[in-house]
Amino acid sequence: MAENLPQENSRESGKGLKPILDPSRTPIAIVAFFFIGLFILTLGAGIFFFSKQPNSSDDIQIISASDDETQTESEIMIHVDGAVVNPGVYKLKSDSRINDVIVAAGGLSAEADQEKINLASKVSDGQKIHVSAVGEQGTGQSITSGQGTTSTTGLININTASESELDKLPGIGPVTAQKIIASRPYSVSEELLTKKAVSSSVWEKIKGLITVY
Repeated sequence: MAENLPQENSRESGKGLKPILDPSRTPIAIVAFFFIGLFILTLGAGIFFFSKQPNSSDDIQIISASDDETQTESEIMIHVDGAVVNPGVYKLKSDSRINDVIVAAGGLSAEADQEKINLASKVSDGQKIHVSAVGEQGTGQSITSGQGTTSTTGLININTASESELDKLPGIGPVTAQKIIASRPYSVSEELLTKKAVSSSVWEKIKGLITVY
């Protein structure tokens, strides 16, 4: 009787023990832990990646519509010489007039013929303004452009006028216009006679319509 007791006790004690891991549930648990770990890894990588991205608001620069171009278009360049304090090239506003040009050049010199100057005359980009001195032949000011020179009173500059402009003068045709152009430059308009560019009869007709400035 005594020899059979240990075996019975061992069987009874075995009935109360359960395995630590249920073999039937182990694969599901492993798969669940795998996906949880993968999710955490992906989330961490995403946070790290986006935290390293530069702030787009710092890199974007908003440039207003062509401020520099607008400023450039509203300015003109004018060359002024003659009876002014500081002859030279000046940058002015596009709506400037002779008065603005003279002010930029430091004002009129003591020799300027002020009675003949039209301070209200408008100027444009690329023009040259010559202010005459007292006793100087011509008008008080003349405005030169790339297509010839006309004074503010309509005089034609024989030093820069084109053939078509000279042809508008009375008694001047294409041949005489070419003679005038070939004999340039002129320091005074009377040189049209001394250089034999025009006849005395033609000179009498045009002397009040021309200038050398």
